[in-house]
Amino acid sequence: MKTGRFFVMALLALALSACKDDRSAALPAPHEPGPDAVGTICRMDLAEHTGPKGQVFIKSQDKPLWFSSVRDTFTWLLIDEGTGRQFAAIYVNDMGKSSSWEKPDAGAWIEARKALFVTGSDRGADMGGGELVPFSTRALAQEFAGKHGGAVVEYSEITSELLAQTGVAPPGPAATHASRGHHE
Repeated sequence: MKTGRFFVMALLALALSACKDDRSAALPAPHEPGPDAVGTICRMDLAEHTGPKGQVFIKSQDKPLWFSSVRDTFTWLLIDEGTGRQFAAIYVNDMGKSSSWEKPDAGAWIEARKALFVTGSDRGADMGGGELVPFSTRALAQEFAGKHGGAVVEYSEITSELLAQTGVAPPGPAATHASRGHHE
């Protein structure tokens, strides 16, 4: 009887430790940009830019790297692709949950690897060029594309070639996609 009780307790402890491991593997929560948030590429205050923004959490760091546009976020991810750096989370503003293009709503974030993007629309980034406009649902992305032009793509479809073809970024070295294993 004591052996059976010990076995049950050991299984329970093992199950609880597995749950603890799952929680520690959870994504860091998205942050809201404060007055000190500066774009990693442009080195300008995020508050100076309209449209969707991005934030990238590098594993083992508490604070995200900020990007003044989703275009800048993907440009940096594609450039950084060969470094082997591991990302804990990549967030972009979900424009389907935001009431304003000028200043996306607080809390309107989606993990980029789960988002759908409209590329090639008439909505550009503040610093010029096209923008990738993120949405959490295909219906909202298609509705936006119907009003503003462009095509709906998934995260895994975003390559340097796609960015160059749609005016989001200048042509660069060939890249597969931003979701290689080290980004996960």
